[in-house]
Amino acid sequence: MSNPDAPYKLKAAERWRRQLVLGALAAGALLVSARAFELQVMQREFLTQQGAKRQVRVVSLPGHRAAIRDRRGEPLALSAPVDSIWCVPSALMSSPEHVAALAKVLKQTPRELTRYLDERATKQFVYIERGLPPDEARRVLALKAPGVFSTREYRRFYPAGEIAGQVVGFTDVDGRGQEGMEMAYDETLRGIAGSRRVIRDARGRIVEDTEEAVPAQPGSDLTLSMDLRLQYLAYRELKDAVARNKAKGGLVVVADARTGELLAVASQPGFNPNNIEDRKPGRMRNRAIVDSFEPGSTVKPLLYAQALEIGAVRPGSHIDTGDGWMQVGRLTVRDIHAQGDADLATLLAKSSNVAAAKIGMQIGAENVWQGYQKFGLGDRVASGFPGESAPLLRPYASWGQIATATASYGYGLSVNALHLVRAYSALANDGLMPALRLTEDAATHPPQRAISAGTARELRHMLEAVAARGGTASRASIPGYRVAGKTGTVRKIAATGGYDAERHQSVFIGMVPAEHPRLVGLVMIDEPGAGDYYGGVVAAPVFSAVLQGALRLLQIAPDACIQDCPLPVPPEQLAMPTMAMPRVEPRT
Repeated sequence: MSNPDAPYKLKAAERWRRQLVLGALAAGALLVSARAFELQVMQREFLTQQGAKRQVRVVSLPGHRAAIRDRRGEPLALSAPVDSIWCVPSALMSSPEHVAALAKVLKQTPRELTRYLDERATKQFVYIERGLPPDEARRVLALKAPGVFSTREYRRFYPAGEIAGQVVGFTDVDGRGQEGMEMAYDETLRGIAGSRRVIRDARGRIVEDTEEAVPAQPGSDLTLSMDLRLQYLAYRELKDAVARNKAKGGLVVVADARTGELLAVASQPGFNPNNIEDRKPGRMRNRAIVDSFEPGSTVKPLLYAQALEIGAVRPGSHIDTGDGWMQVGRLTVRDIHAQGDADLATLLAKSSNVAAAKIGMQIGAENVWQGYQKFGLGDRVASGFPGESAPLLRPYASWGQIATATASYGYGLSVNALHLVRAYSALANDGLMPALRLTEDAATHPPQRAISAGTARELRHMLEAVAARGGTASRASIPGYRVAGKTGTVRKIAATGGYDAERHQSVFIGMVPAEHPRLVGLVMIDEPGAGDYYGGVVAAPVFSAVLQGALRLLQIAPDACIQDCPLPVPPEQLAMPTMAMPRVEPRT
């Protein structure tokens, strides 16, 4: 028998189920709406930031590093475009076959690259290779490895290589100056980096550029006072002389006597800044600027100038040097050859220590010290080169008789090569001492009066005898030109104290043309080991070769003849003197 209430109960159950479903749907819709409201309204700013972190990237646009050039516009440092390869490690490691292919192109083993990526798996930006040439970078990108991208950068290239390496310096892989003028003028050269915001997809690929971008600003070119032609001459002759004399090293400086511009600054051993393996501390050091040494007899003209200035001696004065020695307390001052009674020019040409000591003792410690101060031996040169060494000139109040005597012939004080070049520029420039500079745009300072013009001319006349026949540096002569200069053969300090009789620095510094000098040049050969060590034998020929070439290149007229003056012989045709000299006690 059927139940009359069955249809009614069925309809009631259907209504209940329908209401339950509708209620569930309504609750779900309400929850979704609430969650949407929370995400889109309450947490909108937070979620936007999080999304941007995952998709929006700020790509750096490197500022182009400016060039370094010589005074004639020849490039010394340039930036070439390169590409650096970077990746998202987790994305790349998801495709082992691409890791193996990438390792092969980069000349690595898959194991090495995998280990490198494993150690950085949590990072979103990792460099794989820096500074690839564009064609090599294209081969990498052609693999289409997931999470692998390239960034345009610039790599520094030095066209002059070792010739100018110690002056120009170099940059690191990120383009920051590390040595030399690259370091000194880093902010000027490197410019200002720009940026742009981009949107990346889930695989890290750029899919859209935003309108937000800050353009990069290139650096400003740096023009050096150096003339690359003269720098090459100095480099070539110095390197040859160091090898020929089996020396530890050496340096050459050539400057414009009137303006103070440094036209060549070379030192050995050198290094090629293009070769990373060549960048060793002992080779990168620019000895002409960062090394100090005792000047020895090269300060005697400065002493003579002070004595003439204060009237202690006259140009025609004679000094009796006796048998070539004198006693000052415990110190015995010696000359190699006794000169007896002789005039100032002869004693300077023969580099008499006894004469210098007598003059120094006569005018006193204060006047000797003041004379050196006038020529800047107590002040920094302020060339702008990083690491420039400071001079050492102790206050005269601490000098006794021995210190006064030794200072008179160049011991007990120390300078760098630029100090001597600056001082001799004053002699060359009629007593006006110019400020030395390495850059064309450096602030120019008026020259300082060191001595009177008359005294400077008198000293130049005396110094001509040094490079003449019978002087200590006849090998410094240059056909067609009058040369004025001074030798120095300085004993080096021994590790145990005192001076080492077997280790010397051979120096010659001079100016040309002597009547109205345009150029001042200094050569120093450190620890020559081939037998000869006198400045007039070892350093003077290098001066002759370098300055002869410089006179020709700069078209400076001869001054040693009236008519039919011969043109300077090219340096490569100048035969170097090889006369053997007897080994005797060193002359200061």
